[in-house]
Amino acid sequence: MPREVQTEEEFLEFVELASECRVKRLPDAVKLKLRTPSYLYTFKTDPGTAERIIAALKIPIVDV
Repeated sequence: MPREVQTEEEFLEFVELASECRVKRLPDAVKLKLRTPSYLYTFKTDPGTAERIIAALKIPIVDV
């Protein structure tokens, strides 16, 4: 089961462990999904914040 992350700071902690980030764009929100060896972490946010986070990531990004 995926684990939902509630804050941006918590999401950024898991980026170092992740192998990729999947981005799912919805009409009113964006879901960011981090694949780590043990879990899939999800973070739901607004499009502006998501673009800022995506620009700072150093791992492969896949649009779903």
